[in-house]
Order: sequence, then structure tokens, then C-alpha cells
Amino acid sequence: QVQLVESGGGLVQAGGSLRLSCATSGRTFSVYTMGWFRQYPGKEREFVASVSDSGRNTYYADSVKGRFTISRDNAKNTVYLQMNSLKPEDTAAYYCASGPAGTYSGTSSGRYDYWGHGTQVTVSS
Repeated sequence: QVQLVESGGGLVQAGGSLRLSCATSGRTFSVYTMGWFRQYPGKEREFVASVSDSGRNTYYADSVKGRFTISRDNAKNTVYLQMNSLKPEDTAAYYCASGPAGTYSGTSSGRYDYWGHGTQVTVSS
């Protein structure tokens, strides 16, 4: 049984930082692309960032480029999302997901097989 559990969300003032973590089990973590998505109320999930199996390749949505950093620790089966310079428009539920094997540079949520339950990030102005 594959499980993904996010943590690290919360309330932060604009300009602040948060670090999200996603611990996984039940799958050979180091084989798969991992991604972070976010969802606004009433909207579809949107791509935020992804990292290849080895961690060497990373991809970002334009809206977070330069502010967010995705990384992974294959020894700990965990993927991270460091979020700096947060803005009120970053307020959303954030989900981690396990995707295709190897390197996937696309942004389609449909290519991701397993999802966490999400963690809420709220940025106050």
C-alpha cells in the first residue's frame, strides 16, 4: 500500500517561509519522479514543482520559480518543498504526488499515480 504523508503547512505572514515535507512508503521511492501541486478552492490542482528520480533535475511553475525549491532525500524516502518569499496568492492546499519513473518534465497531474491528503498553507498579507 503506497502512502504519502505531507507535513509542514501552516499560517505565515507574507514574505515568510515554510518547508513542506512528504514522507512516502510502499513504493521504491528512488525510482520515481516526485511532484508538488496546489489547489485553490473550486479550482483544479495545478503544478508547482517536480524533481527527477535522482534529484538532479527539477522543474517549476513560473509563478514559483526563484522562490520555491524542491528537493528529495532518497535515503529517507522524503521530498521537500522549501517556500520562501511567500505571497498571499500562494495560499492553497498543497499535495505531494508520486509520478512516472525516471525524469518527467511535464506538468500534468494525470501522470501522477499516488497522492497525499494535502497540507494547508495560508499566507496573510
